[in-house]
Amino acid sequence: MNIGAHVRGGGKLVPSLEAGVEIGATSVQIFTQSPRMWKPSQYAPEVLANYREAQVSHPTITDTFCHATYLINLASPDPALYQKSVDCLISNLSVGRGMASSGVVLHVGSHMGAGFETVIKQIADAFERALDTADQAPAGVKDCPILIENAAGTGGTVGRSLDEIQALIDACGGDERLGICIDTQHLWASGVDYSTIEGTNALVKEIDDRIGISRLRCFHLNDSKIELGGNRDRHANIDEGTIGTKGLAPLVGHPQIRELPLLLEVPGTGDGPRAEDVVAARKVVEVGIKLYDGPPRSTSGRSNVTTTKEKNMEDPTEEVQTTKVAASEAVSETIDALKEFAQNEIAVVKRETPKKVAAVKKAAAKEIAAVKKEVPKKIAAAKKSAAKKVAAAKKSAAKKSVAAKKSVAKKSGPSKKRVAKKGGSVKKSAAKKVAAVKKGAKSTAKKTSAANTSAPKTTVACYQTLAKKSGAAKKSAAKKAAAVKKGAANRVAGAKKAVKKNASRR
Repeated sequence: MNIGAHVRGGGKLVPSLEAGVEIGATSVQIFTQSPRMWKPSQYAPEVLANYREAQVSHPTITDTFCHATYLINLASPDPALYQKSVDCLISNLSVGRGMASSGVVLHVGSHMGAGFETVIKQIADAFERALDTADQAPAGVKDCPILIENAAGTGGTVGRSLDEIQALIDACGGDERLGICIDTQHLWASGVDYSTIEGTNALVKEIDDRIGISRLRCFHLNDSKIELGGNRDRHANIDEGTIGTKGLAPLVGHPQIRELPLLLEVPGTGDGPRAEDVVAARKVVEVGIKLYDGPPRSTSGRSNVTTTKEKNMEDPTEEVQTTKVAASEAVSETIDALKEFAQNEIAVVKRETPKKVAAVKKAAAKEIAAVKKEVPKKIAAAKKSAAKKVAAAKKSAAKKSVAAKKSVAKKSGPSKKRVAKKGGSVKKSAAKKVAAVKKGAKSTAKKTSAANTSAPKTTVACYQTLAKKSGAAKKSAAKKAAAVKKGAANRVAGAKKAVKKNASRR
């Protein structure tokens, strides 16, 4: 397992690879330009040639990886940003090929909520343009692939699962110049639990089934400040996070991937990996290999357990006992290694704690002194400010009082005139109403007098009319009574005649 550093070159190559030498690394990851600037770095052919020679002749460095600019977003909906990202990737890949890099690691970008399916084609087009347009690798130099780095799953980031990475590679027709880089923190944050042998076996199988294990070229080795499935990109130093040596060991020690380069991206004390971080990473590798292989191998390169087994094939009981002993030894060695690592970590903490406490106390004392010094000044300034505000308020109140009095005086004159005018108008209106009432009373009196004069005449006329009607009625009644009597007498006479006729017939 090659353990390397994450070196920010600040836009400069490191031909002597001194950074790698200082930390005892066997692989190194370099930014060939500032990770947060668009302007590409330009390198003369001889500079790239010198770097290639330095890498080939170096006693420990075996691989160099480049990290593409962080600003790149191949999933952007903004055409200008997309074009700028493609151009930047072409520049990064040209440098990577020129320095014989083992791969250019790339954060694909974010679709900004548009959805993964909507951006697959434009990302695939960007990959193909970069792979076909970038400067070719020098003669005799192995081609440099683009390595898609898995994402932690924040927001609309692309590559948050192996399924998405597979879809991107498939969209490019399975181009062999595309590979992957697995970031252990991103994988953990996206919900993949590889902290057991069973979990790692499942992960390795999925990588092989979906993408092909041969496309996996390196790892970013980190602990995580975020819990499993937290979907945020937050790196931690090894054993200072939620994964720890115990969780990382099954992954880095797996037989199918243990020989791949590990690139540390831990924060250190803020400036990136330190020598002690490389030591901690190597301890993780040792623990991981022991999980799968048991005790150290013999000088022949084969495990002692296998050799003993071959010698005792005819004695199953002894074979089982030997296996138990070997397993027990492997567990003991693993525990001892973890204890030693823990003791070293505790010693470092104990050594650093008094210094940190003293520094905190000193800083606190400075802060307290500064506050005490500033408090009287602030109180005086506050009093002065308050006095000014009170004086200003009084002055403003006096002005407002004078203005109010003037306003009242001005308003009072016109008001009195309006009242007088209204008083005269009211009197005139009242006089008119009184005259109208008197006039109405006179009219009523006249009507009453006329009524009194007319009433006797009307009464006499009514009596006369009634007398006439009464006489006529009496005459009519007398005539009707005489007619009735005459009719009755005739009927009675007729009836008597009829009775006599009937009597004579009998």
